[in-house]
Amino acid sequence: MNFQDLFTHLREFDTPTICNALEIASGSRELSSFTQHTLIAASSHLPAIVGFARTAKIRCSTPYDPAQRKQNRVSYYEYIAGGQQPSIAVIEDIDERPGVGAFWGEVNTHIHRGLGCIGTVTNGSMRDLDAMDPEFQCLAGSLSPSHAWVQVAEIGKPVEIFGMRVSPGQIVHADRHGAVVIPPEYLEKLPEAIDLMARREKVLLDAAKRDGFDIIALKEAMSESEKLR
Repeated sequence: MNFQDLFTHLREFDTPTICNALEIASGSRELSSFTQHTLIAASSHLPAIVGFARTAKIRCSTPYDPAQRKQNRVSYYEYIAGGQQPSIAVIEDIDERPGVGAFWGEVNTHIHRGLGCIGTVTNGSMRDLDAMDPEFQCLAGSLSPSHAWVQVAEIGKPVEIFGMRVSPGQIVHADRHGAVVIPPEYLEKLPEAIDLMARREKVLLDAAKRDGFDIIALKEAMSESEKLR
């Protein structure tokens, strides 16, 4: 599978489109593969990001041992730099009040992008909005002016971000609407599913935009749309 070409193609579509296409590809709906809370996008103008998840957990409200914090931070950066790329950092803030301290800001966005990471999804916070790497998309749960005692607590374990469960190495698609995990068995089916969804929606949209549109026309369009395969 040529991941790079496929990822490039999928970046052309927003995350709601990917969610809809996954329903077509899988033939079902579910609640644990996508974020279920509003995320703040550092940039609303960047395209969607698609990559392999690098997962970690952080905490910000507990004082740390400087030597241990540095060791954990270096191990974390080594983890980010390894494995398949492009990567997306999926970071769970495990504090009782997530977002007290910001893990993401000017320095970390530049470091991560330099290591092949194109963005992050986190329930934690971010800061330095005007100084972040302009090509790094940061989707965070909140803003904070301080980094407090931010520290990496766990690396490479399953995490949960606002209802989205993510394991290391899974493929994530994200934009300003939120994020979704793409199961590998549906990845290659997505382009065809997106095309089918677009054709079905076009029937409804074209009908809705015509003069004289009414409930009868809607029912006819719905029937026509459902016949498309």
